[in-house]
Amino acid sequence: MAEATLTGPTALRTANGTPLKAALARASRRARLRAFLLVAPLLLFIVVTFVLPIGQMLHRSVHNDAFSAHMPALGAWFAANPRGTAPDEAAFAALAEDLRAAAAARSIGTVGTRINYEVPGTRSLFTSTARNAARLAPPYREALLAHNPDWGRADVWAAMRGASSAYSASFYLAALDLRRTPEGAVVRVEPGQRIYGQLFLRTFVLSAAITLICLALGFPVAHLLATLPLRRANLLMILVLLPFWTSLLVRTSAWIVLLQGQGVVNNVLVALGLVPEDGRLALMHNATGTIVAMTHILLPFMILPLYAVMKTIPPAYARAARSLGATSWTAFRRIYLPLCAPGIGAGAMLVFILAVGYYITPALVGGASGQLISNQIAYHMQTSLNWSLGAALATLLLAAVLALYWLYDRLVGIDNMKLG
Repeated sequence: MAEATLTGPTALRTANGTPLKAALARASRRARLRAFLLVAPLLLFIVVTFVLPIGQMLHRSVHNDAFSAHMPALGAWFAANPRGTAPDEAAFAALAEDLRAAAAARSIGTVGTRINYEVPGTRSLFTSTARNAARLAPPYREALLAHNPDWGRADVWAAMRGASSAYSASFYLAALDLRRTPEGAVVRVEPGQRIYGQLFLRTFVLSAAITLICLALGFPVAHLLATLPLRRANLLMILVLLPFWTSLLVRTSAWIVLLQGQGVVNNVLVALGLVPEDGRLALMHNATGTIVAMTHILLPFMILPLYAVMKTIPPAYARAARSLGATSWTAFRRIYLPLCAPGIGAGAMLVFILAVGYYITPALVGGASGQLISNQIAYHMQTSLNWSLGAALATLLLAAVLALYWLYDRLVGIDNMKLG
């Protein structure tokens, strides 16, 4: 009866005669619209600078039409014949036709590069054959094999079949140290070619080690910041923030000067007699250099979340625990450390994720044994120009970080992580 009264002729109305329910709904819509317009610039910025690049990376990791777009006749033959079919005269005729067309369009280098990603050394096979493609005549099988016997290799034809489709998972296979055999089976590459799995493992091991070292060094510094008088704490905070005011490249170059064989650290150790002149420590171009330099760079990202949490912990808690008979260690372990857990979680997450993605510092001080998977991604994006493989490696790294983030949320809880 009450509901009927509100919606019937005697329903409450505003001063201008509009039903109150409709007026409230209109006001709610306007409030939501204003809120959306306020966050729209930030939302647009996130979409343009974050969502779209990641989406493009995901697309690039499975899409590469460098071969399929320029070899249509051979692609049609592959589509009409199932995997495992031996290339016949029609296949070689289609290959010769596409080679002539690609040579005329000057795209044969792109075609050869695409196959060279999977079968190294085959780019010259395409370019040299294309230069003489105009002189090829039937029977094309004999003509192409006479020009270069490599046209009869099963792995070359398997790579061309895989590349005949613009969308392929072959780059993810390569990023996982896997390959597809001519018969279509997925197997691991030879031991000497398994590099990406080791790089992923090294990346996460070194990142975890850097995170633990930053925690061990940053915890007492943050505690000191939280307990010192304000004037001294501000001075110490300036020293903590000082690295942010210095260029990353300058800090890394300074570590090169300090850690090299004839650097400051080795000279001091030799002068103190701790290390012989002919036994100077190898602190550069290895994992040691990477850990030292990256720990120095990432340490403030551990200290600041810890300090923000420790500052809010009342000192009376520890005093109360000791007054009830707890030792200093028991009070720290059962009272202080659990209260610091949100800051530890935030600092560890920040340092670990930043360490996983670093590539400038490992490139300069890491050498062959201290570089991370990010260095290989940068190599494929900037030097080899194999963007699809670089995108596949970046996608796998992103998936691994998200998986660790999900695991952290399940075990600890993101709600318990505080940045301040």
